[in-house]
Amino acid sequence: MTRASDVSPREERTAANDRPIGVFDSGLGGLTVVQELLAVMPAENIIYLGHTARVPYGIKSIRTVRRFALEDMAFLLRFDPKMIVVACNTASAAASEQLEAAGPVELVDVIRPCAAAAAAETPGPIGVIGTEATIASGAYQRAIAELDPARRVIGKACPLLVPIVEEGREISDPIVRYALEDYLRDLKSEGTRTLILGCTHYPLLYDAIGEIMGPDVTLISSARGAAVEVQQRLRSRNLQINSTAPGTLRCYTTDNPERFAQIGQRFGGRRIGDATLVGTDELAGE
Repeated sequence: MTRASDVSPREERTAANDRPIGVFDSGLGGLTVVQELLAVMPAENIIYLGHTARVPYGIKSIRTVRRFALEDMAFLLRFDPKMIVVACNTASAAASEQLEAAGPVELVDVIRPCAAAAAAETPGPIGVIGTEATIASGAYQRAIAELDPARRVIGKACPLLVPIVEEGREISDPIVRYALEDYLRDLKSEGTRTLILGCTHYPLLYDAIGEIMGPDVTLISSARGAAVEVQQRLRSRNLQINSTAPGTLRCYTTDNPERFAQIGQRFGGRRIGDATLVGTDELAGE
């Protein structure tokens, strides 16, 4: 097992275009963002931090989530990234302004691109499902209101879905089906036409959610929206990597790297290989 303290992140600096993209999340869910990033930009190098020792962020206070998010960003900055992606809806909702103010590189969160995609869809109520903290923050409601003040937005906290996905339950599992039907019932009855999957764990439940909501409801993935936003920003700033070779993915986790590597393949759609352990004390700068 490799520890982060055994690695020298500030290796020889590369050209601006060849610097990696930093991605962080409270755990494994952000690997769905990595999967989407590599789908549209397969040559990019990515450094991923999953703060699994503190998962889930969604039930913690805003103050605590902000502290964790700033620590996560500080760790990724050691790798001299050209951009950082906040691949966590809870951290995006709680800490985007603080991260942008504190960080020396450009930041992409998962909320604003997703809100823009939803607002551009068919008129009608927009539903948002996410963690308790994401829904309570009202971040999606505010982001959509800036684009379409008249659009009705209905939020629904779904606290059981993250542990269900983390446990690796199949979408055919009766427990999964019961939880989804219970959470989605009100959104269906309210005539939701567009549904935002406001947590990066939820793409693993995409088919089951789509089946329950029906073919007339458009599902918007926060992971996909963030990847498209990153691609557009890198292209507009001429920061895409100068290579056609497949990019590398280096993963760091704050707890149980073996489990991270094993389960991470389900989230990221590719073999993770070794994950490097970084202690929470190292993130906190102790």
